[in-house]
Amino acid sequence: MSAVRDIESVPGRKQVQVGGLAASFRPRSVLVPVICLVLLVLVAALNIGRGSSDIALLDVLRTLAGGGDRAETGIIFDLRLPRTLAGVLVGAAFGLAGALFQTVARNPLASPDILGITWGAGVGAVSVIVLGGSAGQVSGMVAELGVPLAGLAGGLLAGLLLYALAWRRGLDSYRMVLVGIGLAAIGNNVVYWLLTVGDVDDATRATTWIVGNLAAVGWEALGPLALALALLVPVTIAGVHTLGGLQFGDDTARGLGIRVDGARATLLLLAAALAAVATAVAGPITFVALATPQIALRLVRSPQPPIVGSMVLGGLLTVSADLAVRTVTPGLPVGVLTAILGAPYLIFLFLRTRKEARA
Repeated sequence: MSAVRDIESVPGRKQVQVGGLAASFRPRSVLVPVICLVLLVLVAALNIGRGSSDIALLDVLRTLAGGGDRAETGIIFDLRLPRTLAGVLVGAAFGLAGALFQTVARNPLASPDILGITWGAGVGAVSVIVLGGSAGQVSGMVAELGVPLAGLAGGLLAGLLLYALAWRRGLDSYRMVLVGIGLAAIGNNVVYWLLTVGDVDDATRATTWIVGNLAAVGWEALGPLALALALLVPVTIAGVHTLGGLQFGDDTARGLGIRVDGARATLLLLAAALAAVATAVAGPITFVALATPQIALRLVRSPQPPIVGSMVLGGLLTVSADLAVRTVTPGLPVGVLTAILGAPYLIFLFLRTRKEARA
């Protein structure tokens, strides 16, 4: 076996060679996701242990590893694990979607909740919950599959409209944000109109979903979510080189052999699908897709939001927020806390973007 050796010292990067193959990477791009992943496991275990009868951290970890008594195993695997796993997967999907949007638009304000993608998914999902429920059609398998599929369709439609309305001989990030804000406003109003025409019980269930809630997520919803991520994440990671080329501008990207318009459309659709699937499962949990790519970017010190770092940090942020609301104010939906945190952060990003534009 050939020895691995450091072949060159480059500021901020490390190059290694294995036999005839050489690779270059940023040590922080590996270290930061690993640290966040360890923290995610610990926070997830703490979140699983919270409930009417608390379970110690070590007992949770032992049970997840295959130990523990029958009572603890039933509580953890049947009642508490689905909620935490949903937080991990939903947060990862939002983090990845935000990284894609912000890289393609080259704008830190670009996120699925601001650009209207989550509200497009909301229109689809709430339509099934309210209108289908009123017609007595949402039950059993239809309820399990209809809401996620409708959310996915609504999010993809919003993504297509966003691209079509923002494209004018190219995709301008400023126009894209403005169009997205308009789509979000339309979707928001359509959702609340649907609540007024539906049955009271269905409207109540939809309202709980709208604010972003992990409490009602069970194993039946995790299957479609995990399947969607298993399909979308590898495709997105395979296009990382395209993301790297797009950050240099259209002319440079074309010089690198990238079909700019097609690449942007594909990446936007992937981001819209990720956000739509996550929204259909847990509702529009705001702030996660907006903040995590920027936080990961600053931790890794990379020129663009890191893909893996944004995913892991998105899961960590979502589960941490869920743990916070369960500890301080049990019963409060996690989306309420993320929205409270997201408002000042959005103002900060807006002011920072204006300051950089004037510089």
